[in-house]
Amino acid sequence: MPIPKALLKVFRKQKYQISGHHSAVKICHWTRQSLKTQEKRFCYKQKFYGIRTLRCLQMTPSLGRCLQNCVFCWRATSNDLSIYWNQTAFPEEEADDPASIVEETLRAQRRALIGFKGNPMVDPKLVELALKPKHVAISLEGEVTLYPYIGDLIEEYFKQGFKSVFLVTNGLLPSVLSNLTKEPSQLYVSLCASNERMYKRICRPLVSDGWKRLGETLELLQSFNIPTVIRNTLVRDLNLNHAREYAKIVSDANPTYLEPKGAMAVGFFRQRLQFNAMPRHSEIKAFAEDLAEYTSYNIIDESPESSVVLLSRLKKAITFS
Repeated sequence: MPIPKALLKVFRKQKYQISGHHSAVKICHWTRQSLKTQEKRFCYKQKFYGIRTLRCLQMTPSLGRCLQNCVFCWRATSNDLSIYWNQTAFPEEEADDPASIVEETLRAQRRALIGFKGNPMVDPKLVELALKPKHVAISLEGEVTLYPYIGDLIEEYFKQGFKSVFLVTNGLLPSVLSNLTKEPSQLYVSLCASNERMYKRICRPLVSDGWKRLGETLELLQSFNIPTVIRNTLVRDLNLNHAREYAKIVSDANPTYLEPKGAMAVGFFRQRLQFNAMPRHSEIKAFAEDLAEYTSYNIIDESPESSVVLLSRLKKAITFS
């Protein structure tokens, strides 16, 4: 079933570049900032992991499709627009092949950035770099593991010469993750609640056993041969407390990194929550300090601009420059 026109209209208004039948690219705030400031401002992934902001492609192969309707999410859902669409289904016959997705997303990236060539405030050499990305974050919007050939897509980006491929998932398809035909460079799993009751309230799963599925994914993390990350997206007065409960879960999962991060009051977040539900960085730092106290992880870096803290048992993060 194709993406509803009303939903596509919202994505286009939010400056998503639609590519193919179900993929999209969006130039992130930090890429724009990096271009406009001669790289004086950049994404936390550059600071933490050496992912040069100008060379990063942010994309999704599953636009509009997800197994959750997280209350803090910036995306529009069928409920927000009062339309019916089964966003949890992704029939194989509707899926574009991985090679065409890579080609179309690169074309979309160029289409979105080409206007910077005429900006006298931007160095043309930096624009040329941005037009030739070497890192990709498969995340952006929707649940990317719903795309039936996600392992092949990861492999195709590597074939095209990409130095790193990051994959971000809500963890509700553990069978997909356990059978990936190609591992990414780094795997993120979102953990936005410390117990099932909180999970149902905040993540609003569209499957009855979402919490169980997430637990199965967390149990898989130690089987990967790559760095793994548990990401906590935190909202004031919803899930910003209970660090001790989170600590038990993450300690059992044993990821390479923990990344508590403040939810951003942008997009459709603002239609479901008040602006002041977005926490300050000081609150995220305090949460991270509590995690460090209750686990064997230590704070090794932070990015106040992005309201995110990095914890690890490593002294320094592995980089992909």
